[in-house]
Amino acid sequence: MTSILAEPGASALPLHLVEEGGLPGLAGSLTDSQSAWAAATGFTGAPGQVCVLPGEDGRPAGALFGMGTAAKRRRGRFHVARAAASLPEGDWTIATPLSASEAEEAALGWYLSAYRFTRYKADGVQKARLVLPAGVEADRVAAIAAGEYLTRDLINTPASDMGPEELETAFLALAAEFGAKAKVIRGDDLLEGNFPMIHAVGRASSRAPRLLELRWGTEGPRLSLVGKGVCFDTGGLDIKPASSMGLMKKDLGGAATVMGLARMIMALGLKVQLRVLVPAVENAVSGNAMRPQDILKSRKGLTVEINNTDAEGRLVLADALALADEERPDLLVSMATLTGAARVAVGPDLAPFYCDDDAVAQSLFAAGRSVSDPLWRMPFWDGYEPLIEPGIADLDNAPSGGMAGSITAALFLRRFVTETPRYVHFDIYGWQPTAAPGRPKGGVGQGARALLAALPEVLKP
Repeated sequence: MTSILAEPGASALPLHLVEEGGLPGLAGSLTDSQSAWAAATGFTGAPGQVCVLPGEDGRPAGALFGMGTAAKRRRGRFHVARAAASLPEGDWTIATPLSASEAEEAALGWYLSAYRFTRYKADGVQKARLVLPAGVEADRVAAIAAGEYLTRDLINTPASDMGPEELETAFLALAAEFGAKAKVIRGDDLLEGNFPMIHAVGRASSRAPRLLELRWGTEGPRLSLVGKGVCFDTGGLDIKPASSMGLMKKDLGGAATVMGLARMIMALGLKVQLRVLVPAVENAVSGNAMRPQDILKSRKGLTVEINNTDAEGRLVLADALALADEERPDLLVSMATLTGAARVAVGPDLAPFYCDDDAVAQSLFAAGRSVSDPLWRMPFWDGYEPLIEPGIADLDNAPSGGMAGSITAALFLRRFVTETPRYVHFDIYGWQPTAAPGRPKGGVGQGARALLAALPEVLKP
């Protein structure tokens, strides 16, 4: 991971964060010539504006960064991260007082803005280094950033180099790094292990399906994370058009996000008993692909009528959730790039989640706001339960009509969690469609930092 922090005690240039229209208030912090220079360059404190202040020797003596108004800042996040790419090389320190949450967001945003996906093409590095603001824990910020980097790398890697086997390799490397126990069930062994739906979704691919499992920690509450690892989704026999298939390398976004979160948890040494389950498959087309109107039997014993082979993510998650549910963890979380309906409802920037426990849901929502990882609660609406009951089988994987698609998918998953009182499902997008502060275009984690921040409250005895 790129080093973007300056050494403690380094001689650093001051970075002044300026409210829009707030330049006159800095008169006591700038020399007369610097104030005149800022005014001459047209600096107003507008969002993202940068004014490098010259010193007497012609070298930079500091910089001003426009923070805009409070109303404008509510439209985005990681505002200070915009300065990182615009400042000249050197060590910088934020000269403006910040609250604890503002300081941590500034440091994390600086880290996240330095992310580059360089597996196939070299890219420029961020040269401005930040002296960590007072009160911010360097190890914590670095651990969170490293987890997010892992998530982004996994999503950004094309399916040619990130199939089920390669996802397994990354999963095992993560386990080895932190001394976690790992287990893998592959191919036809899934049938012997009673994971029929994971097998059914992945059997048509030349790359065998598998279930990945990681266990770490021997103390504290039990936390189970389940992530959808569909490494590429053609749609199966209900094949996607090219326009819908273009971003399907990101269909492992749920797996990538729980792996990134697991990395944060292990790096920070949280007192939890962590279990991570990732069903890793490729939804492909061949002679043995599952067909529309096939009926599959799940690990839970429930039968599922396949009315759209492109609604495969909930099938692989169902078997993995059933396994996780058998242990009755204190908190069970699933994450998946599951439905287009969620994007229609809330767009790409919000991560919708489902939870029947009001206290857990409120903790998650509040944590998301506090760490700039926005979430939005959606309803497990019991009135839609009949929509997922086809009559010929226990469940329908793709109810007709197209209404409430994200909700019916969440209700489908909830049918496989019957023993665990606290269950949360995230229907994430996992992709940043346009570059934003701290979030370059491409793969992105959603919900992981909010979960991390909420865990002490959610899992307290």
